[in-house]
Amino acid sequence: MKAVVCTGTGGPEVLTLRDVPAPRPGPSEVLLDVRATALNRADLLQRRGLYPPPPGASDILGLECSGVVAELGPGAARFAVGARVMALLAGGGYAEQVVVHEDVLLPVPERLSFEEAAAVPEAFLTASEALLVEAELSPGQRVLVTAAASGVGNAAIQIAKVRGAFVIGSASAGKLATVKALGADVALERDAHDFVEQLRAATEKRGVDAIVDFVGASALSRHQACLAERGRLILVGLLGGASATLDLGRMLMKRQRIGGLVMRTRSVAEKIELVARFQRELWPALERGTLSPQLDQIVPLSDVAAAHTRMEQNLNTGKIVLRVD
Repeated sequence: MKAVVCTGTGGPEVLTLRDVPAPRPGPSEVLLDVRATALNRADLLQRRGLYPPPPGASDILGLECSGVVAELGPGAARFAVGARVMALLAGGGYAEQVVVHEDVLLPVPERLSFEEAAAVPEAFLTASEALLVEAELSPGQRVLVTAAASGVGNAAIQIAKVRGAFVIGSASAGKLATVKALGADVALERDAHDFVEQLRAATEKRGVDAIVDFVGASALSRHQACLAERGRLILVGLLGGASATLDLGRMLMKRQRIGGLVMRTRSVAEKIELVARFQRELWPALERGTLSPQLDQIVPLSDVAAAHTRMEQNLNTGKIVLRVD
């Protein structure tokens, strides 16, 4: 089969399309013919040698995909051969075929194309875990979503609105209109010198109950100042670095909580649980269109280097999808 492999560590130029051995499904696994896969920031880090795959996972890039069930492994019976499905992966998505445990698959709603479906698993499952599990978001609460025009960011806006939250999205100036169009009640420029003051004004000076934070170190002090009493900051990315000073006094006085979230290194059992929770609580909204993946570009798998360059330059709004023929 064809797959994108890294000839070394470095920039997009190390990505190349080559013939590699096809995977085989084991017990309770299925083999998928991949129709589309989507880019994630983790792919860029792995390409540079900064985010190796977990033990036992494919070293091929790609943390999500959509496709058709091609073969069932021993004991697999949840989906029939030919079923349209989408999958959260630990790796292997940038290829013509991939193997995945059957209970980590989600059916593709009829209204979605394969390209749209490929943009769902990593973005929407990450956002749902951050908001509903880690942040314990309740109706009427206020939430700040950083990098709000990204794939996970726009999924978080939509899920928070479905849950009845008041949503503030932050992004670069050129993406604020997109953030508003996604449903955010307020859109703030991420680099505004008076960001905290603007956010507090938008929340009647109370701050937000939860933050989905992709930035990390460079914005920690600012984001901590944005949290209300008993506010929760859920860290899902480190675009601004990994080391920062935390105001423990504020944390104690305001009873704030800071938590982290990662998806790739979770066990299969954990992934099965979170997929089941998403299917139970949010898949109906995806099926009827209340939740909808936002695509930036669809390009052929052979143009993967250009796609990585676009994401690395922060030009995308929504998900970049690779079509696999």
